[in-house]
Amino acid sequence: MAIVNVTPDSFSDGGRYFRPEEAAARARNCLAEGADILDLGGESTRPGATSLEWKDEWSRLEPVLARMNEWKRKALISIDTYHPETAERALAAGASIINCVYSDPVPAMADLARKTGCGLVVPVKAIKGFERLEVFEGLERQVLIDPMIGFDTTREEDLALMGAIRRLAQIAPVLVGVSRKRLIKKLTGEKCTGKNLGGSVGAAVWCAMAGAAVVRVHDVRETVQALAVVNALATAEQCPRQAVDAPTTEQEALA
Repeated sequence: MAIVNVTPDSFSDGGRYFRPEEAAARARNCLAEGADILDLGGESTRPGATSLEWKDEWSRLEPVLARMNEWKRKALISIDTYHPETAERALAAGASIINCVYSDPVPAMADLARKTGCGLVVPVKAIKGFERLEVFEGLERQVLIDPMIGFDTTREEDLALMGAIRRLAQIAPVLVGVSRKRLIKKLTGEKCTGKNLGGSVGAAVWCAMAGAAVVRVHDVRETVQALAVVNALATAEQCPRQAVDAPTTEQEALA
């Protein structure tokens, strides 16, 4: 899942894709780099960010969605919002996933999912005891769980949430967004902004190996490459024994 921030104040890209044509170009590039899902967000979720009314949020997203008609057959489009009004309009415009980043409006989002059949990403806080989905009866095939790394959590809490991926994956598919989060900086000790690519890719690969169905990232090309290599090595590890015992020299081959 590629992150497309249609915002002037996101922590990771500083508003580089705020104008509709810039956001559309970002989406096009992410597809070329191997993204399967494009996740559009019109409001920054960084600490201290100004909350938006849904009409203001939609005014940012509508012109971008209008430019993405040609790509709807190439990738799924996700809308990153906690406003049901925005989600409903985005679904009508061609989105097929609601990425709900806060727990409070989840019942309204669940109603939309029932009505439209769309995918629904819900925060782990909406799960009681990791044992059942709270308000999602009948939506088991549509729901993905997000551990919500970096949302009012400590380093230790973030690590515990990531450690719970295998357990969460037994309930529903898991989506993890840890790309460029402050957890990466804490783990690497890197002080320079934008210099944590290796840490973000490493975290995404680990999450995928731990059972995450979707990794939400800024650096699409690098993450796709890393996952391709890891998947190839995992497949090779399961190869038949005779391939491992194949002749390694010309003399052995002729013997």
